[in-house]
Amino acid sequence: MTDDERAESVAVDAEEVVETVTEISYDEQRYPARPRRLRPRDQFRGGTLRRFLTDPRNANGLNPSYVEWLVRQSMLKDADVLSRQLSGQPSMWRNPYARPDARRAIESTDVWFTAYPISLITRPGESFLDALGDEALWEAFEWVGINGIHTGPVKRAGGITGWQETPSVDGHFDRISTQIDPEFGDENAFRRVADMAEAHGGSVIDDIVPGHTGKGADFRLAEMAFKDYPGIYHMVEIPREDWELLPDVPAGRDSVNLDAETERELSARGYIIGELQRVIFYTPGVKETNWSVTAPVVGVDGLERRWVYLHYFKEGQPSINWLDPTFAGMRLVIGDALHSLGDLGTSALRLDANGFLGVEKSAEGLPAWSEGHPLSHAANHIIAGMVRKVGGFTFQELNLTMEDIRDTGAVGADLSYDFVTRPGYHHALATANTEFLRLALNTALETGVEPVQLVHGMQNHDELTYELVHWATTHRDTVYPFRHAEHTGGEIAEMVRADLTEKLTVEADYNLVFTQNGIACTTASLIAATQGKATLGDITDADVPAIRDAHLLLAKYNSWQPGVFALSGWDLTGSLTLPADEVRHLISSGDTRWIERGAHDLLDVAPEAASSVSGMPRARSLYGSLGDQQADPESFLSGLRGVLRIRGEHGIAIASQVDIPQVGHPSMLVLVHRLDGGDRRADDAPLQITVLNFSGETIEGTVRSEYLVPQSTAVDAATREVVGRVDELQSFSLELGPYAGLFLLLEAPESSMSGVGRSVNACPPPSVSSTRAPER
Repeated sequence: MTDDERAESVAVDAEEVVETVTEISYDEQRYPARPRRLRPRDQFRGGTLRRFLTDPRNANGLNPSYVEWLVRQSMLKDADVLSRQLSGQPSMWRNPYARPDARRAIESTDVWFTAYPISLITRPGESFLDALGDEALWEAFEWVGINGIHTGPVKRAGGITGWQETPSVDGHFDRISTQIDPEFGDENAFRRVADMAEAHGGSVIDDIVPGHTGKGADFRLAEMAFKDYPGIYHMVEIPREDWELLPDVPAGRDSVNLDAETERELSARGYIIGELQRVIFYTPGVKETNWSVTAPVVGVDGLERRWVYLHYFKEGQPSINWLDPTFAGMRLVIGDALHSLGDLGTSALRLDANGFLGVEKSAEGLPAWSEGHPLSHAANHIIAGMVRKVGGFTFQELNLTMEDIRDTGAVGADLSYDFVTRPGYHHALATANTEFLRLALNTALETGVEPVQLVHGMQNHDELTYELVHWATTHRDTVYPFRHAEHTGGEIAEMVRADLTEKLTVEADYNLVFTQNGIACTTASLIAATQGKATLGDITDADVPAIRDAHLLLAKYNSWQPGVFALSGWDLTGSLTLPADEVRHLISSGDTRWIERGAHDLLDVAPEAASSVSGMPRARSLYGSLGDQQADPESFLSGLRGVLRIRGEHGIAIASQVDIPQVGHPSMLVLVHRLDGGDRRADDAPLQITVLNFSGETIEGTVRSEYLVPQSTAVDAATREVVGRVDELQSFSLELGPYAGLFLLLEAPESSMSGVGRSVNACPPPSVSSTRAPER
């Protein structure tokens, strides 16, 4: 059949379609199976061939030397080489890979230090990776109980303009290469970190970014329509006859964001899928949609093209297309993962921005389907399965609904970052009331998201997220009991955000709102705000003990429950935010997170340094270096060591959470766990109770749970003192000091009478919700 005959046949097929009125499902209404068919000639239109004079110095598609230079640096080229090295090898069949296994991952490493390369102060001439391989650092980690290190993004990032590299626009999460950025060290230094970690019983965790890249060699080759490279991205060539729809790109820029009207027009003409469910990092006049358009680009075939491309995040982070016929994007990401695991020696990978891997056009008038899409689940299954197949594990940074976290975790990453309760425990500290935190914890259990699946992190490089996606989107109309009334999820999200904003940014001038996503702060600066400190100057040495105690309370909350516990250098040193004036040039575009990324010196190796090698100003540290804290039994690090010792001795990391009961005081939180080693069939396993006080006042309250056995005793795991006896109402009372926390073991009645310690068993009460996670 000729092209003309094929086109005529398609036209006839379209004319013969008979419209009928039928019942369609909700999903079909939102996401129709296929749009109106386009004629082949509509899909394959090209621009007019244009001729250009070539020059060996030109940075365009007509210069073979420039194209070859880009190919040598491209991630897709590296991926092709790396994948062939493992193909057909017996090592690819030695490990199970089909199903996520949170407890297997946790048993390999359960307490993580999360590094941020540009913020670590090192010795003069010492690279970031050399500093992470310092034996003194790992001896300190081993002393306190840290057995894993997440390096943060250390591969080259940013972009390429002409023959020059351009800086990262998002803290090195806009990756452009599999090579280590020379600013942070080299591959040999990375391997030494892995060897040092192994020598101290630890492991190393790296990053991959399956959602986007930077505008590096791969993107520039895609713009030039070179081989498979356009297939890496969600990018669409706009025919020359419609260029009048596109905004001009100002001099000195290579692209510009589309406004909403242009987005709608291009969508109406069938070029793009249009509006998405959310515009992350929305900023009026800067980023109003998820689409940008390039300036004219000369391709390797001499054609001049303009492309519209998708980016969920910043303009310099073009989104990867996971369902292009070339599968170029998939190949690129898998190659990057194999490089970290097979070449650098990492044990695990963090999946950044992995919830946005599928987009699909919806019914007229509705945003495109871009969150919770089945393609995201499929892509995550492929990535995580490949990592498990070579012996590693993954954790995901997925800030979507609890159902999305549950469903993605069922087939994809072994662990998920705790966006489930993190805003809740910050809210509890800010308001001295745990009601929203308890609502989040109970909702998670009922949804099927167990805490053992989560990475309970304190501060990292990102903002304190308060988007509350679960409550503000899918469940915005769901009614919950809250504050002695019934409120929708959307109303609760608004109230919680208002509380956090007022307490942390209005009453304190050193924490800043970050777009619509959350609040830029450190853990120490968050605590200082909740304790009434209005300015950084108001925080004195006399305030440090109270800040330290609240910091240890948050460490107890995150570590005295199942799952991974993670904390950063800003946590270990008690760093405060930087004065905004010191990073004015970095936050001028609206990215206020730079105030929380101050430089810190873990080992006091450069006491006179005013900044890190990368130029981040030194943050004010309330706790001092790790060595100074080791010598002080009252320090944060010494307190943390005791917290983690209890965590390790009793196996709470792989236990099962069974109850989050109502409390006898609004500042109190009670968590009930079964220390079953992950075997939920072990009904006779001992019970453990975490009791916390989220206020700066001494409180008295009652612990009550249907899991508690009358006449048993609650014993403090740290002191072995009996703190309460369970009465016939399955409760006991206790007193908690300011920011205090207790790790209690339930012991049988006869053990307290005879003096012989024995943990008590408890059968599940009849009131356990049938919607909780099934036993494995």
